[in-house]
Amino acid sequence: MAEEGASGGTAPVRSAGVVVIRWTSDGCRYLLLRAYRYWDFPKGELEPGEDPLEAARREVQEETGIDDLDFRWGAVHQDTPPYGRGKIARYYLAVTGREQVTLGVNPELGRPEHHEYRWLDYASARRLLVPRVQHILDWAHHESGCDRAAGTAVRSDTEVR
Repeated sequence: MAEEGASGGTAPVRSAGVVVIRWTSDGCRYLLLRAYRYWDFPKGELEPGEDPLEAARREVQEETGIDDLDFRWGAVHQDTPPYGRGKIARYYLAVTGREQVTLGVNPELGRPEHHEYRWLDYASARRLLVPRVQHILDWAHHESGCDRAAGTAVRSDTEVR
């Protein structure tokens, strides 16, 4: 929902999400969720007064059951350009040690919001994403060091075998 701005205009609807990375012996894997035919990272709208990072953490837990996120890069984030009706999504970067995902039931829908999830390497993930989300993946791939660690387990402290 748009909020009334100080100048009388409307601010874009904000949502927050996380590019979730799982380190493996074959390199980084990115978690993507599919709703109908669109793939994206876990994300959702901020609740009134909610901090974007906390909203992102909450959305990941609600949508995937993952609750062990390590935001080792702190609050570093990347925003999408406005899309739809001026919506902007903010994405953070975190690591998980969990491979198992449980698609949570959305109480408003009475079913999971997403139809499928996949852990994918960079190239496979990029092929599924729309350009505005490809931009987020490119940023995360570089920011996390995955672009320099392909095929190596340089982050063995959270590696999943």
